[in-house]
Amino acid sequence: MSRQRRRRWLLTALTGALVVTGGIFAGWHYMQPKLVTYTAENGTEMKFKTDGERFMQYGPDGTWKEMFVKGVNLGATSPGHYPGEFPLTEEDYLRWFKQIQDLGANVIRVYTVHQPIFYSALVDYNRGREQPLYFIQGIWSPEEELIEKQDAYADHIEQRFKQEIEKAVSAVYGDADIPAKNGESSGKYRTNAGKYLMAWHVGTEWDPGMVDNTNKVHADVPQYKGVHFSGSAEASPFENWLAELLDYTAVQEKKYGWEHPMTFTNWVTTDVLDHPGEPLYEEDLVSVDARHIKPEAWDGGYFAAYHVYPYYPDLFHIDKTLQTIKDEKGEYNTYKSYLQKLKAEFSDMPVMITEYGVPSSLGISHLGMGGRNQGGHNEVQQGDIDASLTQDIYDEGYAGAILFMWQDEWFKKTWNTMPLEIPADRRAYWLNVLTNEKMFGLLAMDPGKQEQLTIDGKLDDWDKLQDEEVTVWQGQVNGIQEMKMTHDEAYLYVGLTLDQPFDPEKTVLRFGTDTLAGGSQPSSMLPGKTLSDGLETVITLGKDNESQVRIAKDYDFNQRLYGKDGYNMIPEEQLKSTDPFHPWELAVSLKMTPPDTRSAHPFMAENVGTLKRGTTAPGQADSDSLTAWQYNGNQVEMRIPWMLLGFGDPSSLQAIEYGPLKNGRKFSTTTVEGITLVPWLTDRSTKQISWPGGEQSTLDLKTLPVYRWKPWEQVEYSERLKLSYEKMRQSYEKMPSFQIE
Repeated sequence: MSRQRRRRWLLTALTGALVVTGGIFAGWHYMQPKLVTYTAENGTEMKFKTDGERFMQYGPDGTWKEMFVKGVNLGATSPGHYPGEFPLTEEDYLRWFKQIQDLGANVIRVYTVHQPIFYSALVDYNRGREQPLYFIQGIWSPEEELIEKQDAYADHIEQRFKQEIEKAVSAVYGDADIPAKNGESSGKYRTNAGKYLMAWHVGTEWDPGMVDNTNKVHADVPQYKGVHFSGSAEASPFENWLAELLDYTAVQEKKYGWEHPMTFTNWVTTDVLDHPGEPLYEEDLVSVDARHIKPEAWDGGYFAAYHVYPYYPDLFHIDKTLQTIKDEKGEYNTYKSYLQKLKAEFSDMPVMITEYGVPSSLGISHLGMGGRNQGGHNEVQQGDIDASLTQDIYDEGYAGAILFMWQDEWFKKTWNTMPLEIPADRRAYWLNVLTNEKMFGLLAMDPGKQEQLTIDGKLDDWDKLQDEEVTVWQGQVNGIQEMKMTHDEAYLYVGLTLDQPFDPEKTVLRFGTDTLAGGSQPSSMLPGKTLSDGLETVITLGKDNESQVRIAKDYDFNQRLYGKDGYNMIPEEQLKSTDPFHPWELAVSLKMTPPDTRSAHPFMAENVGTLKRGTTAPGQADSDSLTAWQYNGNQVEMRIPWMLLGFGDPSSLQAIEYGPLKNGRKFSTTTVEGITLVPWLTDRSTKQISWPGGEQSTLDLKTLPVYRWKPWEQVEYSERLKLSYEKMRQSYEKMPSFQIE
């Protein structure tokens, strides 16, 4: 065959191959499921709408069906990062989308505009799927300015809000070039994700003082009349302001030929109900009423959205008017009662609960009826409560339930640990399990050692750690062969090997911790012995009811902040305690007294220093995500949260100092070398003590090693679906996405 004929033959073969490949691709593309949308006479496309109190989806059979929205709220961060840094990758999103859809959810809610990769990844994920995963796009309000100026009509606030609306709409429809700006999403938005949008969710939770002041200052604001949304004759000045922003969102979207349902963010604090049992005036000061905003020429429709948790405000556990429905245990289900009352107010529009849930944290910050507290739950308990809340929402006829939240967020803060997390700008670099807000997720963001070390009383997994990660101490303590120490972003880990099998019925094992000069002598726990310096905490491992971390009286953060030298809320008899070590407590309810509040309520605190014995190994009878310690034979293993040891920021070795609070009741920290651990054993029958001082009655703590670690700027973490994920999957499975006619 000549060279020319060979070339001609190769060209023909290549052309044929391209034709066949193109045909296969075209056939594959043709066979892909198409997203069926409704096209109105004017050419506007729709996939979702509202109809009376129903939320509707247009199906592939060409009919509208009533839908129950099931979803999760999705954040934009990962450990070691703050909002506005947007560290998530395409791989993160694609992995999460599958896990979320496997959960049984049909929607993701995002609070603000994500990076372009979110929208392109969602479109890629949904391509070819008969049941796509949809999203609700939130539009962030100028929250800080609104709170600062206490006036929604203040200069530039509305302008900034409208700019954010323009950004969100253009980003969703893949039509934006957003320049880089610190703390905000940016980039080239080229992927049109509009067909997977379920609704617009405008704004954030409204500060009641700001709403009230806006209404007073602008009482003469005229009724807003827009193109697609208007304020009603009953609309307050703030509601008219909201109507204009919803209208502006609709006008911007209409440019792209689509209409989607609209809502704005609301919460219990600014709901439409009266709460006579709520003690705080500001929690029942003013209403923002979705019924006072009317859609006009907007077929996509409009619905009300509320964030409703079972523990906040305090009305959920003290308002007698909500104590009308009992659960199967005979306890009042004030959450269900509230949902019932709220839903009754909205007879002609859908209502969704777009935030609800409880965290799987050691820390707790609010109390709810029936144990539905803000924190203090292991992952199984979290799942059970989340599932029960979801069922309440479904049973009361709501249009949707969007759980807070998908992933744990290390940067979060909450009121009762904020004073202790110092420096505040380093919160994202460690996981404070006492801060419940960090642990609402169904997806755990576990600290670095959790994948490697199982708390089960067996120390064989410690052998897998690098030598430089573990400090080994083999001091002269009768009964103790060896003590190992390591740490990660959440815990200090200690592994002890004893001479004899540990029996908490016969022996008490204690560890004193020394980080600062000062502290208390553990006289009752270490009788006849004296340390060269006081201890900050004492860790007791023994019977289940006595295993805990106790804090030195002079170091007690709770007493210093809320006692007579702080906010003066702790009862006098409690302050008179002579015990040198106190239970480790967090405030959960502050003292309330008229006339500053409607009614009087005492200061309340919860002991968070209790140490649960069990295992973190999955599938065991005593598995518990809040496990702190376990023993097995002659080995004992524990992990202690950093804050229980007095650290305001372990990533920079900042320990909270002694002394009076400064600058308006503020704690301060100092850089420390590390932690000195003082182990000792007490025989219950003979009272004999084995300690590092041997036969001596005094011990110089400087003779003991200091456990040191290097400051860190990068975090290590691993993802894990919590046990609550499976509980919620089962819950969603029982709730059909579509009502069967």
